[in-house]
Amino acid sequence: MVFSSAGQMPEVPAEAVVRVSGGHRLRGRYRVQGSKNAALHLVAAALLADAPVTVRRAPDIVDLFIYERLLQYSGWNAAMDPNRSTFTLEPPAQIRHEVHPVLGGLVRTTPVLAAALLARTGRVTWPGAGGDAFCQRPTDRHEAVMRAAGAVVEPYGAGFTTTCPAGLRPFRVDVATPFGASRGATVTALLLAARARGSSLITNPSNEPEVRETVAFLAQRGILVDQDEEGLHVTGSDWIAGGEVDVPGDRDEAATVICATAATGGEVHLEGIALGELTEGLTKALTDAGVSLSAAGAQCVDAKSDGPLHGVEAVTGEGLLPSNAAPPLAALLTQADSDSVLTEGVYPYRDTHVAPLSRFGADISSCGPVIRIRGGTQLRATNAEAGDIRGAAAVIIAALTARGTSLLHVGHPVWRGYQHLTSGLQALGADLAVEHQQDRPDAAPNDLLSRRDLS
Repeated sequence: MVFSSAGQMPEVPAEAVVRVSGGHRLRGRYRVQGSKNAALHLVAAALLADAPVTVRRAPDIVDLFIYERLLQYSGWNAAMDPNRSTFTLEPPAQIRHEVHPVLGGLVRTTPVLAAALLARTGRVTWPGAGGDAFCQRPTDRHEAVMRAAGAVVEPYGAGFTTTCPAGLRPFRVDVATPFGASRGATVTALLLAARARGSSLITNPSNEPEVRETVAFLAQRGILVDQDEEGLHVTGSDWIAGGEVDVPGDRDEAATVICATAATGGEVHLEGIALGELTEGLTKALTDAGVSLSAAGAQCVDAKSDGPLHGVEAVTGEGLLPSNAAPPLAALLTQADSDSVLTEGVYPYRDTHVAPLSRFGADISSCGPVIRIRGGTQLRATNAEAGDIRGAAAVIIAALTARGTSLLHVGHPVWRGYQHLTSGLQALGADLAVEHQQDRPDAAPNDLLSRRDLS
């Protein structure tokens, strides 16, 4: 990714086109970035600290750039270092009780940021959550957590205004949804409980890696967090220490690169992530598909296609196949020797990758949460687009296996979640190039952050 200068929006306009000529076997080394989702939650948790916090190995992605602007707007001294790898935050003397109404609508974790501001100040105005619109993603569990902590949540324009007239109180809240535990609402509850004096209980919490990282961050700063059969018990404090925290490797990026490599019959040495960080559900789905995975050191994984690829049946959800891995996996499974069925257990209508993959000639269909993929399909090059991060990854994988040259309108969603996916795939041998907006005379400016006055 290219940043124009300090404080400037990265040059990743929505019109950026990725040109891919397929048919090249990928092999080599790939450095995995820090986890996008873990970093966003850790930065939100760092807002509770009463001393500076340094978040190391922060991914250089658009979503974190938006966070940088969001937090500066709310009063924090927040910035990525010149090497774009470390995110630092210093608590302000005065906090603006608002999540920026435009920027906040660009990221999914807006309710978590709102919870951090509410915990610090007792009131906050925040817009509805943004991020990838691959299906409806309500904020009702976040609102329920806030109310349980003593807040009054009221509609305000396109968002909400939230106040705690008597301050935060210890609470008990259930963060379960019809589709499993809510990862975001679990983090929202953790942040509010960390600042509420007394003991709170979060029942049916998510145990996803990003939640565990947030728990560890708070525990290292003096917040007592215990888990038993009831749920997470959190004892809050009115003082939370600062310090440093390392972002773990991004399993979603690792899954994308593994799928891309295996789809082309290649092999990759991943650096910066341990085999256990991929999680059991992901490794099972990949190995069942015929991908060989092995630890190659404390923070390295070797992956390669182990003969023919095979069709699989898998379900996404807590402790199962990660939902974000399903679209890249679907692209890989078009090359399997048998059919596959992927059932979405988290977001029941997450199928925005189905139509783009069909444009490549993939025999793929969705019915409710069930996606069926016919294996053994020779994909053909085409022009395609995808508006969400993992759908864009699936489209790139399809183009890498297709005959001919594809033009992919996926620039902005790719750089929202991936720091160096395009250059990393080039290093692995992909015939891939990126055309930015300024390279195309017919493209019109479409850079939201540079066109608006965000003061």
